[in-house]
Amino acid sequence: MNMTEIYGMDIYSDSGQYLGEVRDAIVDLESGGISRLLMEEWRSANAAEIKRILKEKSVLFKNIKNISDVVLVSASGQVRHAEAADSSEAADLSSR
Repeated sequence: MNMTEIYGMDIYSDSGQYLGEVRDAIVDLESGGISRLLMEEWRSANAAEIKRILKEKSVLFKNIKNISDVVLVSASGQVRHAEAADSSEAADLSSR
């Protein structure tokens, strides 16, 4: 599946809760893989907004169970319970 096919897809938890829509992605340049899907664009955001987006409006790609008509995320990967955003990740994004 191409990344362009994922943009705009709805994201649901495996318990059926609607979490949002794929608006952007973070690619790990070292591995070439996607590390997070974002439900809010970050390009024009400042460092504080980026940190909030990573914490509240993103899902780790490793928590995705399935991608077909929608993106299905495991309960541990839900936005409200997402791992806290790493400050180095936020700093890296804000410098781009």
